[in-house]
Amino acid sequence: MNTTIQRTLDHLVPVLDALAVVTQRIAPGQESAPTPCSQYDLTALLGHVVGWLEAFAVGYASSDGEVPAGDADEVWVTPAEAAQRIRRASVRLVDAVRGGAADRPFRIGGEGMPGEIALVMILGEYLAHGWDIAISTGQQWRPDETAVRAAHEVLRQVVTPESRGGDWFGEEVVVADDAPQLDRFLGFTGREPSWRPI
Repeated sequence: MNTTIQRTLDHLVPVLDALAVVTQRIAPGQESAPTPCSQYDLTALLGHVVGWLEAFAVGYASSDGEVPAGDADEVWVTPAEAAQRIRRASVRLVDAVRGGAADRPFRIGGEGMPGEIALVMILGEYLAHGWDIAISTGQQWRPDETAVRAAHEVLRQVVTPESRGGDWFGEEVVVADDAPQLDRFLGFTGREPSWRPI
């Protein structure tokens, strides 16, 4: 495992821990709350978060680095179940990466990319979705600024205008250059940092 992968893992572990915590703290009655991801209410977003994290973990743990086929969004969990499954998938993913899995290509839907780049994209995915869950439920989301900057820098290199507008990235939201690092990252991912539930 090279130093770049180790650094990314050092960022990812606390982000996934914090993701499980904000999920565990969702209050009864908030399951149908709106989220910054307009296609998901909170329950659907939890399914998306859990389903994809489990798929990423399986991909890294597999001998060929292939994420299993199937719809990772077709997962329905309570907040407590989601938190448990996030923790289990996190352990599996981290153990696989520590065993060298990010040194080989990682494949989703037949498309391959370097495993270490995929790992940073996963960091970005859960930095953003952690904020989605927290802001939808009145919680704080305060990831380490270095982790946010690292994810933002890589995403700026790999996210093209052609890849926006679908399920992965919305159109970029313009945010002031002197805004907090998290706000600039959120804007890049297509989120409005000032979004709040109605």
